[in-house]
Amino acid sequence: MRKLILALCAIVLGLAALPSMAANCPHGELDSQYCVDGDKMVAAPPTNPKDWKDPSTIVFAYTPVEDPAVYANAFKPFVAYLSKCTGKHVVYYPVLSNSAEVEAMRSGRLHVAGFSTGPTAFAVNLAGAIPFAIKGDPKSYESYRMILIVRADSKYKKPSDLVGAKIAHTAASSNSGNLAPRALLPEVGLTADKNYKVVYSGGHDRSVLGVKAGDYDAATVASDVFERMAARGDIKLSDFRILYKSDPFPTSGFAYAHDLKPTLAKKIVECFLSFRFPPEMQKEFSGGVDRFWPATYKKDWAVIRKIADATGAPYDRATFDAEAKKEAAAAAKKKKP
Repeated sequence: MRKLILALCAIVLGLAALPSMAANCPHGELDSQYCVDGDKMVAAPPTNPKDWKDPSTIVFAYTPVEDPAVYANAFKPFVAYLSKCTGKHVVYYPVLSNSAEVEAMRSGRLHVAGFSTGPTAFAVNLAGAIPFAIKGDPKSYESYRMILIVRADSKYKKPSDLVGAKIAHTAASSNSGNLAPRALLPEVGLTADKNYKVVYSGGHDRSVLGVKAGDYDAATVASDVFERMAARGDIKLSDFRILYKSDPFPTSGFAYAHDLKPTLAKKIVECFLSFRFPPEMQKEFSGGVDRFWPATYKKDWAVIRKIADATGAPYDRATFDAEAKKEAAAAAKKKKP
C-alpha cells in the first residue's frame, strides 16, 4: 500500500518535476513542453535519441468508464498478445479517474493507454499522447452516442419534462457524460446548472445504476457503456427509457506516449492493428467489436474539439485542473458514509 501511495503521489507531482524541453518550437494547442508535429496536432517525438524511451516493461491502461476490475480481466488476452508481439513484459495498470490516467502518461509512468473520448484531447495536449486506434468491427471503427436516460416507470416522457430535475453527469472531462450534454441539450430545453441540477456520479455505470435506484431523475451516459451493462446482465434495457440520442462520436482512443522509441511505437501500432479479439473479449465489448481500427487525432476527434469549443471548455491545463478537482470532489463525496 505504501508503494502504491508513493507511486500515485509521484504521478500527481510529476508535472512539477518535468522541465520545459520544447521552448523554442511551435506548440499549437499543446503544453509548452511539447513541440507540435507539423499539422498533425500531436506532439512530435524528441529530436535527441537519448530522450527516447525503450522500457523493459510496457505499462498499459484503459479508461475508468466502469469498474477498473472489469477491464483488467477483459484485456487479459490482449495484454498477453501485446507482450508476445513486442517481446516485452506488459502490465495492466487500473486507473481510478480520467485525470489520474492523463497524469500517469504525462509523468512517464504510462506508455500505452485507452483514453475515454473527451479525456483523449487532454492526453494529447497535456501528456504528449499520440492516438492511433479505436475499437471497431470488420467494417469500421466503433462509435457511440450520448443518451439521456430515465427510469421506464418515471413520469418523464421528453427531455423538457426534466426541467428542475436532478440529472447525473459522470465526470467533468467526460464527453458524453458532461461536455456533450452541456453543448447539445439546450436545443431540447435542458441547460445544465440553469434549469436542471447537475450531480457528478463518478462514472457511466454509476450514473446508470443511480437512475435505476432512484438516486437521480435522469443521467447522460455513453450508449456503448449502457449497452455493455445490459449485455452483461447488470441491467435490463426495459427498466429504462431513452429520451435523447446524439449524433455518433468515436469511442475510446488508444494512444502511445510521444517519447517512446520510434521503432517501439511503430511495433505497438502494428500489434494493435493485427490483433483480433477472442470470443471472451468480443462478448465483453459486444456490438460486433473484434479489432482495432487506425485513427488520427486531427480527423477523428474534430467533433469532440468542436463540442469543447461550444461549451467554452478548451483542452488546456486550467480546464484540466478545474475538472480534476471536480472529479476528486465527486469521488470524496462517494466515499462518505
